[in-house]
Amino acid sequence: MTGTLMIRADAGLEMGTGHVMRCLALAQAWQDAGGKAVFALAESTPTIDERLLSEDMDLVKLTSGVGTEEDANETAALAQARQAAWVVVDGYRFGAGYQQRLKAAKLNVLFIDDTGECGPYSAAVVLNQNVQAQEAMYQSREPSTQLLLGPQYALLRREFRPWRGWKLRAPPVARRLLVVMGGSDSDNITLKTIEAIRALRGRELEVTVVVGGSNPHWGTLQRAASISAVMIELRRNSSSMVELMAGADLAISAGGGTCYELAFMEVPTLLVTAARNQAPTCQAMAQCGAAIDLGWFHSLDARELANRLHKTIPDRALRQSLMENARALVDGGGSQRVTGVLLGRSAPGKMPPGQLGTRAG
Repeated sequence: MTGTLMIRADAGLEMGTGHVMRCLALAQAWQDAGGKAVFALAESTPTIDERLLSEDMDLVKLTSGVGTEEDANETAALAQARQAAWVVVDGYRFGAGYQQRLKAAKLNVLFIDDTGECGPYSAAVVLNQNVQAQEAMYQSREPSTQLLLGPQYALLRREFRPWRGWKLRAPPVARRLLVVMGGSDSDNITLKTIEAIRALRGRELEVTVVVGGSNPHWGTLQRAASISAVMIELRRNSSSMVELMAGADLAISAGGGTCYELAFMEVPTLLVTAARNQAPTCQAMAQCGAAIDLGWFHSLDARELANRLHKTIPDRALRQSLMENARALVDGGGSQRVTGVLLGRSAPGKMPPGQLGTRAG
């Protein structure tokens, strides 16, 4: 019996929605295997709550401060009451003590990580889906902790699965441009991107800008798009991301989980670092030839971005190379692989010590 997967993650304006959304992908795979999923959140947004409920996920709001001992105790009590087969923890405020308290409560814990900075790690399984993930980041871990490293474990939602045979050739000139900066974009990188696109007047472009449901800048973005000589369509909280990616010749994206979705869909992408944890991902993707790294958003000038676009739009060879290298990293089966690992482990301590997932790339 698959049982219940309990997920402890949060979403908000500053932290964004990426932690919850990648956990949603894992929860969907768990559901498909016959199990139930419950999200335990101390912080969230109305848009995220609505999305989780629409996916038939149970939703429980916690009352403790995020990452505190009280939080760990409340989470453990909820997991025990729900008889959770696994507890998934995803967030930078859940440190070593948090993992240890859940383990002391005899719970199976999957810790989703990006940085290697939340150790010493005592979770049964640590997942880092990023291209730069390596064992050296996790020297401080218990011998029984299993590592799942690299984008072969990238957590893609159910909507991407029918596209696993998707193959493309880059058009001679990129005309359909997609802009996506995550669910919140508190720094309004989207506006800077629109300003750069407005400088591309004279090119025949179809631009779609996806504005996350938790983005507070909708009015400003509407005004900026309305005065653009380049036709810009704004989509708020789009429910058809995979279709938008499938129709794009080129994308500009923040370096969060969306970059793995774009890689899977073979969209040549210019990546912007929107948060500290994204910088290594953007750099590693560029080193693999799977994306173009534009650097930190606060150092990115709209004129510089416009120049990059001017060069990339007509460069078919570059875009084709980006597409091929990106798809080689992400095959779309990550959510199912992780679910398989969880279902193959019956109790704490049963996994071969330190077993590693094979790193893609």
